[in-house]
Amino acid sequence: MNVPYRCPNCRTNKSRFNLIKQVPQSVKLNPQSGEVVEDYSNSQLDPFHTPYRGPELRVQCGVCGLIEDEKTFIKFGEQN
Repeated sequence: MNVPYRCPNCRTNKSRFNLIKQVPQSVKLNPQSGEVVEDYSNSQLDPFHTPYRGPELRVQCGVCGLIEDEKTFIKFGEQN
């Protein structure tokens, strides 16, 4: 679905944006070295590892650089 965006910060940009796709990677790190000890898939997370529940897409204004959730830009784009 195509929807108009508008930046809530600079309030003038309606056409230049960077779409940032977020791809989470669940890992277990060694606390001393920071090295990846285990790489999890979403179907086999251990009981103490919460799966990522954030947005799949973030938007950056191509004019002022503000980065927010896509919903923020959509809501502002609906206003006149």
